[in-house]
Amino acid sequence: MAYSEYLTDRVRNSLKGNKIGFEEKKMFGTLSFFVDEKLCVGVSGEELLVRIPPEDQDKYLQNEDCRLLDDSGKSMKGFLLINAEAVDMDEDLDKWVKRCLEFNPKAKSSKKKRSM
Repeated sequence: MAYSEYLTDRVRNSLKGNKIGFEEKKMFGTLSFFVDEKLCVGVSGEELLVRIPPEDQDKYLQNEDCRLLDDSGKSMKGFLLINAEAVDMDEDLDKWVKRCLEFNPKAKSSKKKRSM
């Protein structure tokens, strides 16, 4: 699945506006933005992928614009997909990006594979 270039550019601009260094990686049809070597936010299809505190996800899931990221039948705690209409306005997108950035220092890094 391709990801929205338009939404990708907007996320990129939001991160730059927050004066945050980031790295972009294409993963599983998603463009992911890594901050401090941790997945922070991304774009999957037309949706925004956000990483938030797992204990906050139920609060956001009450909103019909949010759903759990479901990786082959297994939901991933703290990862939500936000539909495009919910982040149509820059201030709404920026609000989600800021939530991701606030959580990022507390987020666990994925385990690095050791090379042999």
